[in-house]
Amino acid sequence: MELSSLLSRFNEPETLKMAKLGRELRAKGVDITDLSLGEPDFDTPDHIKEAAKKAIDDNFSHYTPVPGYLDLRQAVCEKLLRDNGLLYQPEQIVVSTGAKQSIANTVLAIVDAGDEVIIPTPYWVTYSEIVKLAGGKPVLVKTSFENDYKITSSELESTITERTKLFMFSSPCNPTGSVYTKNELENLAVVFEKYPNIFIMSDEIYEYINYVGKHDSIAQFDAIKERVIVINGLSKGYAMTGWRVGYIAAPVLIAKACEKIQGQFTSATNSIAQRAAITALLSDLKPTREMVAAFKYRREKVMQLVREIPHIICNEPSGAFYIFPDVKFYFGKKTPSGIVLNNADELCMYLLNDAHVSTVTGSAFGEPDCIRLSFANSIENITKGMGKLKAALLNLS
Repeated sequence: MELSSLLSRFNEPETLKMAKLGRELRAKGVDITDLSLGEPDFDTPDHIKEAAKKAIDDNFSHYTPVPGYLDLRQAVCEKLLRDNGLLYQPEQIVVSTGAKQSIANTVLAIVDAGDEVIIPTPYWVTYSEIVKLAGGKPVLVKTSFENDYKITSSELESTITERTKLFMFSSPCNPTGSVYTKNELENLAVVFEKYPNIFIMSDEIYEYINYVGKHDSIAQFDAIKERVIVINGLSKGYAMTGWRVGYIAAPVLIAKACEKIQGQFTSATNSIAQRAAITALLSDLKPTREMVAAFKYRREKVMQLVREIPHIICNEPSGAFYIFPDVKFYFGKKTPSGIVLNNADELCMYLLNDAHVSTVTGSAFGEPDCIRLSFANSIENITKGMGKLKAALLNLS
């Protein structure tokens, strides 16, 4: 019996794979320190949980409109105007089961077989795989450490061809934590003005986890706004990963297309989560600010610790909760058992199985010289994990 050839087009996310392997070792009694975790280690704020409880008591237990409750979509519009100065109408909003589904809907609505999709590297693991699933061709543009892993306007323009259909990027970026400035985004927008057939997908899920100031969206530039699809959600900024609420803000043409696709896959997002999301979006952001302050303190600690490891170079993230150190110095080194570590994949498995630290290989993000470490963890666990990682690297010969 044969399964669909679709399965051969894309890979399992490396982030989920490492989380699974870590859980398996932990179940066997191994003391795993998780520096791969891609979610806030904070609980959802109480006022949001209370809104969900009230929604249950108020019997919000029935099917909802595919793109989400109207008042939730209005709340998204209020948030976008309040925080980003972006004017949208509810018919331009589609609420999905997490930002990942929002991204999948967007790609499936835009990309045909053979279309090219430009993705600056490093990038979030799922971008390229969803493009492959849609039959498109990911065109990966390698960015540089010296430019904080951000694509320049000249790099962008030199990659555009007549088959380019979509550009996908994130700011703040997972895995590097890089944040595009308004000027950098404007330079990209100037390029896109010349190519009116290219859509732009701007993943802004880490919007609030920003250590350098105001978040800027590429959708602010009127000349290209009608081709920009803003991806966002509640997982990171509100510590609501398990609630699975994401959304797009897009031209009506794209929003209706995503609604049509979603109607065949999942229909609408969980009704209770939607009611809680309204409260989250319209309430005071004090819990978010407190969480970000904790992340900023942890960032300082993890940067201090990574600088103490010889032969590693690492940019300081301006957002998100990851560092993305270059570890290629350790490629070709031998473990105490005599095994040669040829690349980041093998280095990460060594760190997991020998040092009992869970990380994620940079090859999953399109940058094979690096590994991703998360500081969405306690100071105690960050210190412990970085200590084990440093000892394991220094034990190579």
